[in-house]
Amino acid sequence: MATEIIEHVWIPMSDGTRLSARIFLPDGPGGAPAPAILEYIPYRKRDGTRGRDAPMHGYFVQQGYAAVRVDIRGTGDSEGHMADEYLELEQDDAVEVIAWIAAQDWCDGNVGMMGKSWSGFNSLQVAARRPPALKAIITCYSTDDRFKDDIHFMNGCLLNDNLWWGSIMMAYQARPQDPEVTGEAWRGAWEKRLDDLPFFPALWAEHQSYDDYWKHGSVQEDYSAITCPVLVVGAWADSYTNSVPRLLENLTAPSRGIIGPWGHVYPHDGAPGPAIGFLQEATRWWDQWLRGRDTGVMEEPKLRAYINDPVAPNPTRPHQPGRWVGSAWPREEPMQQMHLGGNGTLGDRAEAPALLPIRSPQSHGIAAGEWMAVGCPGEMPADQRIDDGGALTFDTPVLEEDLEILGVPELDLHLASDKQVAQVVVRIGDVASDGQITRVTYQVLNLTHRDGHADPKPLEPGRFETVKVKLSACGHRFAAGHRLRVSVGTAYWPIIWPSPEAATLTIDTAASALHLPVRAGGDSHPGFEPPAHGIEVPVTMIRPATLERTATTDFLTGEVTYVTDGQGGLFGEGVLRFDEVGTVLSHSLRRELKIHPDDPATAAYRLSQVYEMGREGWQTVIQLETEMTSDRDSFFLKGRMDVSHNGEPVRTRTWDETLPRNLI
Repeated sequence: MATEIIEHVWIPMSDGTRLSARIFLPDGPGGAPAPAILEYIPYRKRDGTRGRDAPMHGYFVQQGYAAVRVDIRGTGDSEGHMADEYLELEQDDAVEVIAWIAAQDWCDGNVGMMGKSWSGFNSLQVAARRPPALKAIITCYSTDDRFKDDIHFMNGCLLNDNLWWGSIMMAYQARPQDPEVTGEAWRGAWEKRLDDLPFFPALWAEHQSYDDYWKHGSVQEDYSAITCPVLVVGAWADSYTNSVPRLLENLTAPSRGIIGPWGHVYPHDGAPGPAIGFLQEATRWWDQWLRGRDTGVMEEPKLRAYINDPVAPNPTRPHQPGRWVGSAWPREEPMQQMHLGGNGTLGDRAEAPALLPIRSPQSHGIAAGEWMAVGCPGEMPADQRIDDGGALTFDTPVLEEDLEILGVPELDLHLASDKQVAQVVVRIGDVASDGQITRVTYQVLNLTHRDGHADPKPLEPGRFETVKVKLSACGHRFAAGHRLRVSVGTAYWPIIWPSPEAATLTIDTAASALHLPVRAGGDSHPGFEPPAHGIEVPVTMIRPATLERTATTDFLTGEVTYVTDGQGGLFGEGVLRFDEVGTVLSHSLRRELKIHPDDPATAAYRLSQVYEMGREGWQTVIQLETEMTSDRDSFFLKGRMDVSHNGEPVRTRTWDETLPRNLI
């Protein structure tokens, strides 16, 4: 099928602001009206996501759909200002964009919306607004709870990736509009964008509980508001998996779920593999709901999930062995209870009950890998023996037969703390016969949030109470001859910021138990077609990326340092030129996180970025330094940005903010 790509179209908003769109049309502008697919994100359609957009949206066009890629207000080539993520104005604009698409002569009035991460979020949020032309959505790697499960906080703990992502968004937002799209007005619009740039890490870290700020855009506030069909996609190596079972359980609209082994990349490019024919699966979804064809999608199991097989704990994992299964959801099987023994056992009955203290070193977690895998070398969890020396561990006997789990494990811990603010970290590991341990799932919990995230309450030192830790959803087969291990610690650096003081927890094993989502077996699924892609994008590799990832201990001072240093490509892509537009992109980023094992007040995070983009006669360089430290009462965040164009300074901006700690 012939494809017409319109590089740039202005979509007018009711307040006079214009959003920039790139449109893919089947059979060209004069073709018969077709359903349309919208993806709506702030990452620059012209160059930022160009290499990914055409292979995906071009595939939909080959199936007879129109596809529309829109830069959110204040991003890319769109006009206006983006003051924050997921604003009501962002949703308002999306509703207008959908109405505009439906009214075009190349659209038959039926619109689908899709995306991963940001556009997965706003697909859910816009679906809850019920624009009449929106007939179905596909949401990948998103969440229904913006506080509990996004990149800012995790179960009440401040994620260190809040600084990472906030700093990246600042560099992204400092990029100018392209003068080949917007004309001479680009320079003034760019300077205003720089002047209005928010200090995102502090903006997000200020809201330390589930308040109205986070409730906005969290569709769990009213699942029933979503009435169009929803295909929800997650991945075990990603960080947004927990919303998949929650959405399947709570949505009243037609829904189906897929969870694969991948990180934060679309499943047709999935890493670790195997990648799947996601675009074919998406087309089945669109055909069902936008064209009214019965494609059998509602005869599929409610959840199709990949069960990971045991693998060695290699931080670089291009492939994950396993198999696909189909499952009803919510689960029909009862959870299997296993008791913690005071002698380090995990089994059908409690053995040798005891009160066991644990105060992990503040560097506990150094083998955690990244909070969000994206397919880069070295990002997966390392051998968990590195961290288990700083944790309480409980092991099953050697398994006589395979044990398969799918769902959300839960650990009830009867515990007391010696401090008012404390963290607990729970991991489940697969212990191989040679002693290597692969992390299967984990979860952190700020214990002041034990009764909910809206109203944290300090702990009463010395008082025992039972807390429930719901670990991240997982699908895994523990092989016969292996053991299952539960590890309990009190810190998880460099994933989360430490508590104000080093706390000791005492675990009452007699009143503590693990609840495992054990599968009875069966329910195999044939899986998916091989990956397909649409239009190839002409790209020239100027220079491959280089990557350093180390964790070191200074045995004179005791300080532990974790470093990642990616030069030339934030996610390993290298320095690229998009040949159609002649634009070269290079993004380098170095993270350095330091802490002393005995003192949470020594936590320090420094991040340096250089973003370069342009072509001959139009070259932009953005240099950004951000850092975060803390004491018992406050967080301290600083930043400095220097921006130049063709070698001449354009703007220097600095930020210096102190945020009170609220039981965190």
